[in-house]
Amino acid sequence: MHTPITSWVNGRLVDSTAPAVTVLDHGLTTGDGVFETMKVVDGRTFALTRHLDRLTRSARGLGLPDPDHDLVREACAQLLAADPVPLGRLRVTYTGGTAPLGSERGTAGPTLVAALGAITRRPDETAVAVVPWRRNEHSAVAGLKTTSYAENVVALAAAHRAGATEALFANTAGRLCEGTGSNVFVVLEGRLLTPPLASGCLAGITRQLVIDWCGAEEADLPLDALRDADEVFLTSSTRDVQAVTRIDDRELPGTGPITAKAMTVFAERSADDLDP
Repeated sequence: MHTPITSWVNGRLVDSTAPAVTVLDHGLTTGDGVFETMKVVDGRTFALTRHLDRLTRSARGLGLPDPDHDLVREACAQLLAADPVPLGRLRVTYTGGTAPLGSERGTAGPTLVAALGAITRRPDETAVAVVPWRRNEHSAVAGLKTTSYAENVVALAAAHRAGATEALFANTAGRLCEGTGSNVFVVLEGRLLTPPLASGCLAGITRQLVIDWCGAEEADLPLDALRDADEVFLTSSTRDVQAVTRIDDRELPGTGPITAKAMTVFAERSADDLDP
């Protein structure tokens, strides 16, 4: 695997191993920040405009100034020019900037960081584990892609101990919600369904494209839908559409027909959605 990470901080390319952000950055001290992770294919970003729009929605949800889309695009362009990876992950992080120790923001303005690294193609099938902790659909940051990811770190570690690559959450009402870094789809009685945004799940870019391109429907689903579903798959920017063949101790058949169709449609349609 390609190991070096190419980085850009507040207007310039930097050595990823060198100090570049102050220890007083609010993103570090309090998790006061938002981010986007984009897939890179042959040196081009996938769905960049959609990701920038969601970055702005998340920033507004935290009360941060709107990020400068032109500046973010320039950061992405510089990174890709420096390291045009065939398949990669490009992460843009936007924080509250330098601030006092505590919850109050400072006056220095936001910090903008971008980083690029190569990835390998994910397997077509995977296992997931349901974790006991709940997503709070009533939280002030519900549905925002914030840098406060400790809950996800704990849940994903639990999934790994169970031999899975992803953890799935219910929300406080006990309804199916999402994964740590993915959205979840189920096939019930021939219908392709996914939890609504009101469940507290993130408005995933890949999730919305699967809804648009594959005829999936939003539905308020009990957690038991995972037990009853004929097919289950995950979506995310780096997973695309990935079939689930094990949920905890429940084995599912290999990639089912509706999942296989979603994989094919997404692969074909997404090839036309690479932003310049």
